[in-house]
Amino acid sequence: MTFHDHKNLPSLVNRAASQLASAVTPAEILEARDAASLGYDAAKKAARFAKKKGAHDEIMANIHRRQADFLEIEALAKRMLADEYDAAQERGEVATDGRPKTVPDGNGIPSAADVGLSRKDVHEARLIRDAETADPGVVRRTLDEKLASGEEPTKAALRKAVVEVAKQGLSGRPASPSNKNPLYRAPTRAGAAWTHLYGTCRALSEWGTQDENIALALRGVSERTDDQTSNIAAVRKCAATLNRFLEEL
Repeated sequence: MTFHDHKNLPSLVNRAASQLASAVTPAEILEARDAASLGYDAAKKAARFAKKKGAHDEIMANIHRRQADFLEIEALAKRMLADEYDAAQERGEVATDGRPKTVPDGNGIPSAADVGLSRKDVHEARLIRDAETADPGVVRRTLDEKLASGEEPTKAALRKAVVEVAKQGLSGRPASPSNKNPLYRAPTRAGAAWTHLYGTCRALSEWGTQDENIALALRGVSERTDDQTSNIAAVRKCAATLNRFLEEL
């Protein structure tokens, strides 16, 4: 996929999401995971090409949103795989140490590789599952924060956040980034929500300080030939949400 094919990304997102929604067996979940992973790679290539060609910020933002969607679908698939794999181990259908075993009837108990998963796959799937258990919504929130700040949502950034949250959940307490700071308090979900809100507002405010951006956006509304009612309604809803927050504050 090239920059010129970036308009196909939404359909690829819908396809991967549909595959996961209808997945019943582990094999079908794996297919959805792989579809999301391939879609992410395609979006990343499109973003790289678009940046090289000096594409407009709107196009880059759209591609990045699709990257985030693919990452969310892939993460959800991995979480489902972790549950499926652990349940299979408990039932004795998969070897517990990753190596196939021979049972009395002569049939072997398959390893992770036999069912299409590497040890790394299982480890990462469990990390995502543990992180979401410890802090529900951490995957989507991490991706949204990257988008709000104008950064590219990447697998590396998501994995970093997931590993940290998973470690905190397994230890039973938040891990301080510095043992020398006794006043440190790990962010709560409420704190993360506030970070997300002001981060989004800060990014929009910085964008709006350039008069050209506002003028371009207004021109974009008039240039579009399709119905913009829902898009304008979304902007008004955003303003209403911020006003409600300020009133409560």
